Amino acid sequence: MSENPFALHDIVEMKKPHPCGVNRWKIIRMGADIRIKCQGCGHSVMLPRREFSKKLKKIIEHTDD
Repeated sequence: MSENPFALHDIVEMKKPHPCGVNRWKIIRMGADIRIKCQGCGHSVMLPRREFSKKLKKIIEHTDD
């Protein structure tokens, strides 16, 4: 199994922006599903890990845990 480039509390950019106009998301939960929170309006979305990996554009900030 390959290692994921993203980790908990990373700030990521998705391929499509959120309707509020911001394209910065914080990873707030990881497991079989990944929950991300919009940094503009605070709305959170839960995506299956495979779908999240497909929609991920780049990692903006890594957190050092």
